[in-house]
Amino acid sequence: MKRILMALATVGTVALSGLPAAAAPEASGVVKTYGDIAQAMYGDSLTRAKALKTAVDTLVATPSDAALKAARRAWLSARVPYQQTEAFRFGNAIVDDWEGKVNAWPLDEGLIDYVDASYGQDSEENPLYTANVIANARITHGGEEIDATTITKELLAEKLQEIGGVEANVATGYHAIEFLLWGQDLNGTGPGAGNRPWTDYAKGSACTNGNCDRRGQYLSVATELLIDDLEEMAGNWEADGEARKALAEAGNDGALSAMLTGLGSLSYGELAGERMKLGLLLNDPEEEHDCFSDNTHNSHYYDIVGMRAIYFASYTRTDGKTVVNGPSLHDLVRAKDPALAAEMKQKLDATVAAAQKMKQRAETVEAYDQMLGAGNAEGNATLEAVIAALTEQTRSIERIVASLALEPIAFEGSDSLDNPAAIFQ
Repeated sequence: MKRILMALATVGTVALSGLPAAAAPEASGVVKTYGDIAQAMYGDSLTRAKALKTAVDTLVATPSDAALKAARRAWLSARVPYQQTEAFRFGNAIVDDWEGKVNAWPLDEGLIDYVDASYGQDSEENPLYTANVIANARITHGGEEIDATTITKELLAEKLQEIGGVEANVATGYHAIEFLLWGQDLNGTGPGAGNRPWTDYAKGSACTNGNCDRRGQYLSVATELLIDDLEEMAGNWEADGEARKALAEAGNDGALSAMLTGLGSLSYGELAGERMKLGLLLNDPEEEHDCFSDNTHNSHYYDIVGMRAIYFASYTRTDGKTVVNGPSLHDLVRAKDPALAAEMKQKLDATVAAAQKMKQRAETVEAYDQMLGAGNAEGNATLEAVIAALTEQTRSIERIVASLALEPIAFEGSDSLDNPAAIFQ
């Protein structure tokens, strides 16, 4: 994994040298660049998802340990551009309404496949906690029988995804695929990720844990659905796409507010709060974002890289050569308030530096789920530094909203940051 991550290290980097003084750009130009970067990021996500599908097809057709490892590498690669898109979520309803199809978490994996006995059999919140679609051709819910004889896109996306209004019933997206490639991580806050054997996809008598053909079918269909969903969102950011139209209808001020809403809400409530502080308060690896693969450090790191790319309007595509850039939020702020622009740059620098330390620790010392373990002072402090930096950069984003004379924005919050006592009630 370390070799793969080193190869991907240049993706999404931002050139910040120089930064000469310049007149304020037209807001319409800043909005256009924002859309261009979204189009590029989702396009890269789609390309990587198609590469994942090729690896999945090989695993299902000719299962082997090497094929499983190749599919895992392709999944890790696919996460890099997608995570950089997450700052488009909160300010753009078209993205926020769609996001759950591809990145919903955490999930009750017993809905999908076999689980360890330690997982338990029942959940008061979820009657399908151990439904195991892969092992069962028929599922009963709410007195109705669901035909799962053939695992189809319709079954996963329309009948099972969040069935019963239970958000943990995640049947589609990156994390369902992740579970099918790695299996459960049963190590708690100890070392090790999921360790699903390749023989879970083997043919005939070599099959382990039963239903290998249906497991392969589920994996293939879930990956095809991921491609479909990313094609939809990439299309929304084309020049005449629905996301661009929504920004145009909002006007320049509305579009700038959407940009800053995405940056502020991801920084604070979502990433610093729900994805990081909550798990740290509970010392719970089940609150880890990429929990089966132990890839959470990269998931968080590329969220931060993506925020930086959007603010400075400079994104390096996954070919490592093509840069999408143009007038930026930073240019607008610098023309209005140079001191605030310098402050925001410093805050982003600090956040990236803290995230890089987290990433380095995960790759050389211990995984993210070990860092959040109780009694791990150094690991906890590494995560706290990222949380603090994200919180600080959110305060600067709030000042930017005021400086640009935009309507006040209520960024997403989190009890883990705003009311920690409520977490333990």
